[in-house]
Amino acid sequence: MNIHKTLLSVFTLFLLITTGFLSAASAQDAGLESLRETGRAFRSVAKQVSPAVVFIQVEKSVEQQGRANPFGNNPFGNNPFGNNPFGDEFFRRFFGQPPQQQQPQKAPKRRSSGQGSGFIISTDGYIMTNNHVVGDADKVTVQLLDGREFSAEIVGTDPPTDIAIIKIDADEKLPLLKLGDSDRLEVGDWVLAFGNPFGLSHTLTAGIVSAKGRSGMGLNDYENFIQTDAAINPGNSGGPLINLDAEVIGMNTAIFSRSGGYMGIGFAIPVNMIKTIREQLVEHGSVTRGRLGVYIQDLTRELAESFDLDQSKGILVAQVIEDSPAAAAGLQQGDVITELNGEPVNKVANFRNRISLTRPGTKIKLTILHKGKEQTIKVKIGAMETAGKGASVESSKVPKLGMSLQKLTPELAERFGYGDAQGVLVTAVEADSLAARAGIKQGDLIEEINRKSVSTPEQVKQLVKESNKKSLLLLVRQGDASRYLALKLKN
Repeated sequence: MNIHKTLLSVFTLFLLITTGFLSAASAQDAGLESLRETGRAFRSVAKQVSPAVVFIQVEKSVEQQGRANPFGNNPFGNNPFGNNPFGDEFFRRFFGQPPQQQQPQKAPKRRSSGQGSGFIISTDGYIMTNNHVVGDADKVTVQLLDGREFSAEIVGTDPPTDIAIIKIDADEKLPLLKLGDSDRLEVGDWVLAFGNPFGLSHTLTAGIVSAKGRSGMGLNDYENFIQTDAAINPGNSGGPLINLDAEVIGMNTAIFSRSGGYMGIGFAIPVNMIKTIREQLVEHGSVTRGRLGVYIQDLTRELAESFDLDQSKGILVAQVIEDSPAAAAGLQQGDVITELNGEPVNKVANFRNRISLTRPGTKIKLTILHKGKEQTIKVKIGAMETAGKGASVESSKVPKLGMSLQKLTPELAERFGYGDAQGVLVTAVEADSLAARAGIKQGDLIEEINRKSVSTPEQVKQLVKESNKKSLLLLVRQGDASRYLALKLKN
């Protein structure tokens, strides 16, 4: 059934009723037929899409929690690890209160399971899903619509965008979904959400696009969400958001809820962002992002007036990082970026996303206002150092302490709010490790080891190796506060 014909029929019916050419009874019959046509259109899309939607189950060994999660299961129904993947601020914003905190203590491990959704993007078994669905799971099982089950391997993950790719091996070609163009999506367009809410396999819900370009939600580092009122519930994460042409235009990722269930607001990652990430994950297992090397902020009307500008369009360069691509191109503090490759620039989040998705080595053209005069400069994009899965974090692991470290770059300092602080960033903490029992968390900053300042993972490892004491003294910064921690070393 062609959905465009359905919409035309509805419009024709409306004209006939308003012009008096249909009786009440005839109008009722025609109205019911139009609804049947809409239902047949949805049914047609469901038949095309459902075979390529998968049910994902994961298992992971986790530390036994001392108290139950006050929300029951993870409100997204997908994180098998027992830890909140988005931080306390996410719970404050989405549920009105943070989760209860646990005191660091040694606890036995247990097997934890979780579930989510995904969709097949190639006939040889590549599947797209959310990073928070599969993460660092020990075991991933995929179930198809026909009931077949496969063990899946994690090909690559990108935590900053919450995108992951897994793969299964089948004896025959698998059904796949066509990826559409999310840039063509408009507010008010019909969309269908597929997934496995609450473990109810292969469920379809319908709604519209409520908004586009949602950012600043605090869910991911790079955000450009599609907002929809199609019902999305725990277990839907990783499933496809489909247009009426049976094309993927997004991946269901999160919900706004004060109850843990559907409240009319769901978020999906645009498929155009997914396409760029997909290529790198399949080829390299990780993502290398573009780097410009500036601190930027939205240009408000008040700031525009302060800089004697006649407009509030564009973004303001607050700082240019030394020896960066921006510095080499001549960009200066106080400049206003108005266009990127001829397209208007209005929001920091959108500009940051576009730069990050630009391949290192690519030359871009920026239109700027320098001291009120318009100029065009060319910049060769550099590569951003990352701390995500697949980056060079494994070589910075400190096994004795049970944590992984990353050098603090200007970009990471900005992301984690450390400003001009010096230290080494904690990128991962193993369960039941010395670091975990001391309360060290991912995102903390190690400033000193045994009263000596550190700035690289190698310095930390060397000081740990050289220590001849029974305990190690760390100065750790969490947000704006620093504190000393004494870690008792094992013999």
